[in-house]
Amino acid sequence: MSEELEHLIRASQGGDLQSFRKLHAQFVGRAYGICLRLLADAQKAEDACQETFLKVWQQLPQFRGDSSFSTWLHSIATRTAIDLWRKDRVLRLVDEGEPDEHPGSSAEQISDDLEKAIASLPAQARAVFVLFALEGYTHPEIGKLLGIAEGSSKAHYHRARQLLQERFGER
Repeated sequence: MSEELEHLIRASQGGDLQSFRKLHAQFVGRAYGICLRLLADAQKAEDACQETFLKVWQQLPQFRGDSSFSTWLHSIATRTAIDLWRKDRVLRLVDEGEPDEHPGSSAEQISDDLEKAIASLPAQARAVFVLFALEGYTHPEIGKLLGIAEGSSKAHYHRARQLLQERFGER
């Protein structure tokens, strides 16, 4: 952990709002990205991100530094997004629009297409896929987070991969 980050954390733990604003500015993009990939809805991701930083502020005095700050924040953001997902259960899917018929797509377009494809997955399959493939969680960890069996996590991941392969199989 850098000296500057450690200083910001300690000052924030002491109630320094200016230091916490700097922490927020440094980590809000990462937290929002996690929430957006899990929820596939910009407004819900924004809400989850705000709730994440509220929880970080409330729990910051208990942060001991056993793990890195970014790992700690990542787990709070993930749990917050999953909690919101559980409460809602009905997620809006990103409109896929017209399929790209141009084989020479730019890397940015392919990335956008992949984000849209992930967002269009069934909610549970999307959550498992994001947690496993993008965030590095194991199936037992995902099972605990989502309240499903490890085997169900594996099945949802396999289904998500299959759907993504079908969507991009022609490229």
